[in-house]
Parts: sequence; structure tokens; C-alpha cells
Amino acid sequence: MNSNLKLTVRQREILEFIRESLITQGRPPTRAEVCTAFGFKSPNAAESHLRALAAKGAIILEEGRARGIRLPPSMSTDPGLPIVGKVAAGVPIMAIEHIESHHRIDPALFDAKPDFLLRVSGMSMRDAGILDGDLLAVKQTHEARNGQVVVVRVNDEVTVKTFSRQGARVCLLPANPEFSPIEVDLRTTELNIEGRVVGLLRKNVPH
Repeated sequence: MNSNLKLTVRQREILEFIRESLITQGRPPTRAEVCTAFGFKSPNAAESHLRALAAKGAIILEEGRARGIRLPPSMSTDPGLPIVGKVAAGVPIMAIEHIESHHRIDPALFDAKPDFLLRVSGMSMRDAGILDGDLLAVKQTHEARNGQVVVVRVNDEVTVKTFSRQGARVCLLPANPEFSPIEVDLRTTELNIEGRVVGLLRKNVPH
């Protein structure tokens, strides 16, 4: 919450109520819900507080909508995309212990809206322009087409490779002649696609 805003105690309480509603319910409260939460006798009292908050830049009111309350970008509840670092064997890729931090970025920069950023370890995809320490923008999916660069888990090890499948055989192709392809027989080995790479950020993004 922006401490520079000159808000009354009640205004701060209402602003926090709006933020909690956005976080827990994924939507802002209605005027009636604000009335109920704070014991106001009429919607006009809630409207008065909301307009005061809007005048101070704490919220944005959208006319004609029951839930027409938004937070300005500077007070967004969205922390950004999680940055996934080193992934431990046997633990889901988005487990909290793997998340280094969050990074806000415009999803329009990528081929599709990403769900997380994965920090690259190693140089096996060097010739595809993917270097050690880079951040890959990844869209979660369990499906892939031949030729797509994907994040896959094979025997609990997570890797980034180009996907190629013929029948029950999958070949995970590196983009560096110093590394060998990973051959997987789906009849005997478990392979899980964690996501498809939709973009890349160069490694000068802070750890």
C-alpha cells in the first residue's frame, strides 16, 4: 500500500478490504458488500468513501458497473510472473521452494501469455539463442508439437529441449553439438511436458 497517500483510518480499511477481495475472490467488492463489511446504513455512505479514495488516486471507479472498482497499476495486487530457479527432483516445478522471486513484464511481448519464467541452467540450447542464466517465458501445457521448444520432466529431471516425437519414441534435441539428444521410449519411461517456451529474457534481469 502506498504510504504517501493521505488516507483516513476508515479509508485505509476500505482500501485494504478491496485489496483482500481482489486477492481472495479475484474480483472487487460491490457497494453493498462494502456497506455490509463496515456496517454502513446506506450505499451512499460506501459511495462517499469510494469517491474519496478515487479522488486521492487510491482506486479507479468505473461508472455503471456493480463491481467497477480497480486499483491503479502502482497498487496492483499482481506480483508478476514467478521466476523458477533450480528444480529439485520429484517436486512440482511451481513449488514454492523453487520460486526465486517475481518479475512484472508485459505479456504482449511473447507469442502467448506465459505462466512463469524459468531460469536456464547450462548451455545445451546455446545455438537456439538460449544461454545459461537466461529467463524463459513458459506457458503451462501438457501437449507439444514437433519442433517446439519445451520444458519437460524425464525421470524427475527437468530440462529444456526441442520436442520431436514419432509414435512411442520421443527425442529431446539440444541446440549445441557438445550435447547428445535424449531418447525416450514412452512405453518404459515417464515423460511429462511442463510447458512450452513462448519467449526469452536476457540474463541481466536481477536474481
